[in-house]
Amino acid sequence: MRIARQPRYQQIALQIAERIVRNELKVGQKIYARSTLATTFAVSPETARKAINVLSDLGIVDPVHGSGVNIASKQKAQEYLAQYQEVETMEDLRTQIMQSVESQRRELANFSSILDKLVDQTEHFQKTNPLTPIEFELEKDSEKFGLSLGEMNLWQNSGATVVAIFQNAELIVSPGPYATLNQGDTLYFVGASDTGQIVQNFFLWQLRHRLQNDAFF
Repeated sequence: MRIARQPRYQQIALQIAERIVRNELKVGQKIYARSTLATTFAVSPETARKAINVLSDLGIVDPVHGSGVNIASKQKAQEYLAQYQEVETMEDLRTQIMQSVESQRRELANFSSILDKLVDQTEHFQKTNPLTPIEFELEKDSEKFGLSLGEMNLWQNSGATVVAIFQNAELIVSPGPYATLNQGDTLYFVGASDTGQIVQNFFLWQLRHRLQNDAFF
């Protein structure tokens, strides 16, 4: 990501404006361009001249030919600093947005990696298990969410043997009876030819059953 840097003459102009606002340089006071400013800020006379030109264009100083520069307005120096701070705030916001975009890009890349692993795991299951696992995503709400596989008696009610759960961007293999299910999880299980439909009916029936009770009350 590119980082914006101010030209040196703009930095010097800001520093002079800050000194005016702090009353270190007072209206009517004379400062000298080029040689004195160049020495003070360790820059070339041309850079010092550009800094004075910026302040002169804004009415903060008044160059007097052959006699240096007079401080002309504290108010305009304050306005210049306020405007700069607004621009700096916008630049900070832009930086934050770019950082957020970069973070999202990394998250998407990580998610893509996780999906690749999931595909690899699924292919592994298909090669090593004589029964191809059935994939079932728990998209709809159910009163069974938050319960463990053992508590909801999934195997007893459906005949499904859960071999994996994709949960919170993680593939949990052989989860066991204490694993809980939540909306958005994906189940991988094996069973008879009609087990997939039974599992689907099991969760949807629970949802319909609850909705009917809610309607009754």
